[in-house]
Amino acid sequence: MYNDLFQAAREASKALLLLDENHVNLVIETVAKAIMAEADDILAENAKDLQRMLPTDPRYDRLQLTRERLEGIVSDMRHVAKLPSPVGRVLSQTTRPNGMQLTKVSVPFGVIGVVYEARPNVTLDVFSLCLKSGNACVLKGGSDARCSNEAIVRVVRQVLSTDFGLNPDIITLLPTDREAVQALLHANRYIDLIIPRGSGSLISFVRQNATVPVIETGAGICHTYFDRHGSLEKGRDIIFNAKTRRVSVCNALDCLIINALRLNDLPELCAPLATKNVEILADEAAYGALEGHYPGRLLHHATSTSFGTEFLAYRMAIKTVLTFADALAHIETYSSRHSECIVTEDAETADLFTRSVDAACVYTNVSTAFTDGAQFGLGAEIGISTQKLHARGPMALEELTSYKWVITGNGQTRS
Repeated sequence: MYNDLFQAAREASKALLLLDENHVNLVIETVAKAIMAEADDILAENAKDLQRMLPTDPRYDRLQLTRERLEGIVSDMRHVAKLPSPVGRVLSQTTRPNGMQLTKVSVPFGVIGVVYEARPNVTLDVFSLCLKSGNACVLKGGSDARCSNEAIVRVVRQVLSTDFGLNPDIITLLPTDREAVQALLHANRYIDLIIPRGSGSLISFVRQNATVPVIETGAGICHTYFDRHGSLEKGRDIIFNAKTRRVSVCNALDCLIINALRLNDLPELCAPLATKNVEILADEAAYGALEGHYPGRLLHHATSTSFGTEFLAYRMAIKTVLTFADALAHIETYSSRHSECIVTEDAETADLFTRSVDAACVYTNVSTAFTDGAQFGLGAEIGISTQKLHARGPMALEELTSYKWVITGNGQTRS
């Protein structure tokens, strides 16, 4: 059963090689328009999914669609349509001494499988990015978002087949059962690349079980280091934004690291967090600085598990360090290599932080909330890669292509 679906996606991917860029852009624009035209139906299906999840579940926010969120997703799709195609770019060109010409050209992967959890926005992000980059996509969404994903894919496939006469298998949504995951992870003959997007446990499962090549879009255990030269005003705003803008996303702040020389400023740095009822898990020094200044019901002693945790909730750890080197060591130990930030007014310290920290995105005096394909001007993203092979950071159009060598000559033979 599943191999038939994978084979159909592979056949559909071949037709994408023949579509010109203007045609592709029109398809994306038309799908975007259709999504808003069918917004009421999509939101009704999303409501069915939400009914099966407690509002206190950290995944609830990721699962929830609103008209405003749909408009944002559609805006990202339209941005993708306006971007230059990443396919067919000449990456390099050389002529060998024998007259043989070598051209390195960007090409689609072919068929990309994406495994993700309760995030129906991913369905449209993946479709638009894959179509623009010449790839068919096979989607394995989580059961929590089944109704939402089915409604969205139904609209997309209708546009492909009815409005453009295209093969609807350009996008395939697999059933939500475990057998579908196992089949996808071992579909070497049909799937060129798998990208997991979700929790650390999901990503680990895919990495450990797949025989198809995998690019990890890792969990985000994000730190902000408030240096002894940090601006109190900037730090307060950055910490609040990174922690509370949207707690269920991978770029949200999980741990504030503070230089011990600035402990007296900790109550003011954390004051805005109380307005959002953020629980703080503080080490002994930080706890002492906050006690009596931060609501007692929200202030707790940190334990060994408080650090290196992606909370995805209104919860944050605080670690006190004596030196800049201690801050780097803490990040090295607990970081997921996603996004790390320093708040400092000292240029030398900022430069050293940037060069020393091993992460996909390293910030100076900027909230980690900006780790996002749209915010980087990439239109949308298929995930944030935390590995170093092929792609790192927000994966958008360029990262969804590989390349091939095109060799031309005039009868050259090798001795």
